[in-house]
Amino acid sequence: MSAKRKTLSVAIIAGNEEKRIGDCLESVKWADEIIVVDSESTDRTVEIAKKYTDKVFIRKWEGYAPQKQFAIEQASCDWILSLDADERVSPELKDEILKVLESETEIDGFYIPRRNFFLGKWIKSCGWYPNYQLRLFKKGKARVTQRKVHEGFVVDGKVGYLKGDIIHFTHMTLKETFAKINEYSSLSAEEKSKRKKVTGIDLILHPLAAFLSHYVLKAGFRDGVYGLMVSLNHAMTNLQTYMKIWEIQNVRSKDEKGK
Repeated sequence: MSAKRKTLSVAIIAGNEEKRIGDCLESVKWADEIIVVDSESTDRTVEIAKKYTDKVFIRKWEGYAPQKQFAIEQASCDWILSLDADERVSPELKDEILKVLESETEIDGFYIPRRNFFLGKWIKSCGWYPNYQLRLFKKGKARVTQRKVHEGFVVDGKVGYLKGDIIHFTHMTLKETFAKINEYSSLSAEEKSKRKKVTGIDLILHPLAAFLSHYVLKAGFRDGVYGLMVSLNHAMTNLQTYMKIWEIQNVRSKDEKGK
């Protein structure tokens, strides 16, 4: 007799994502449980989410890591899949996850390749693919890394890899991209400002190295103008991060001392 199929919770964090949350939820409506943690959206995000699940939590925004940690703590199933509202589960990934649920695997967590899109194009260069993310894990076996930005999960146990993709529509317009660059660079600067003193030369060398890494070493040129823009955005994020670190160390610190 085959073993009883394990159950799956999908944990999603969202905030003003009415344009994307529906497609995300539609891609996981086959799951046993869907949990949405909304950060006090002012659009139709919550309304749309409630069409798919009654487990919608409104929680004041405290950062990416705290929101995701809270989301997985609400899960009641054997396995948890963590997603963002701008991500979808591909049909191939769905089939793979269902096979995991039907198995008696000793693996406690799985890395999943992520297919990232920029202005509607799948970017295969710049280190953007396969861009493995540890997102599927057994309940009680994972925790969120406590970072301000680019947080992830750490699994206590064995890990494996799946082949099906998470589809990620993160940069649909340049306006959205520039807003994210501003947000992420601010968070990164706050996190890094106490590690190393930033000088003027850092403002030149680090962004240049960031661009060359993406465009040359990670073959961004293979994606044409799209790869060029992704590489330039990476350099701009790096430049803004180091400029903001310099501001924290040289302007804010003086202001604080003068109080």
